[in-house]
Formats: sequence, C-alpha cells, structure tokens
Amino acid sequence: MSSWPTEIRLSKDRRTLHVSFDDGASHALSAELLRVESPSAEVQGHGPTQKKTIPGKREVEILKVEPVGHYAVKLTFDDMHDTGIFGWDYLRELGETGEAKFQAYLDALEAQGLSREPLRRR
Repeated sequence: MSSWPTEIRLSKDRRTLHVSFDDGASHALSAELLRVESPSAEVQGHGPTQKKTIPGKREVEILKVEPVGHYAVKLTFDDMHDTGIFGWDYLRELGETGEAKFQAYLDALEAQGLSREPLRRR
C-alpha cells in the first residue's frame, strides 16, 4: 500500500467524508459520490459491464463509519445501503478521480433519464 489514512472524519451534516493520508494528501468525498461509487456488488455488479447507475442520492447521508480490520471502512448510508467495504486505496482513488467519476455518473443518469433528486414519499 502506498499510503495510510491518518484521519477519517465525517462532517457534522453527514454529507462529506474527510480523508487525510500520511503523505499529506487530503480529500473531501461527498456522501453522494461514495454511495453511487460504492464498491459493493449491488452497485458494481460482478463485472465491468454490470455497474448500476443509482438515482436519487443527492441528499444521501452517511450514518456510520466503521473500521474493517486495518485496511478499510464500512459505510452505512441513510438509505440503509451498507455492503460496500471502502479500502484505503479505493478512498484514495475516489479522492483523486472523484470529479471524473461523478461526471460519468451525471452523464449516465442523463442517458438513462434518471435524476439525482430523491423520490419523495407520497
């Protein structure tokens, strides 16, 4: 592993996960990005062609950040999604490529006629 997190902190509004690494890199990852790029099979599928576009997550919040061994954290979101294990390298990758990944997500939403806006319960 190239770097190790020195701090993982959830913002007060639960919408941003701040991750700092021992080489000085620091990233603010939105809950929405983390949710729609979750490394879980539910989101990623079981192969590169199976990735799902998850709509309606603009307002998603992170409820819990739990350590998994010495290599990752498990995030629980307020939509009860909790199967993604976010390894240190993946958090770093999201920090470094998050803007491009988020733009690809926005493009996929548009192409599929989906929205970031949450569905309101009637």
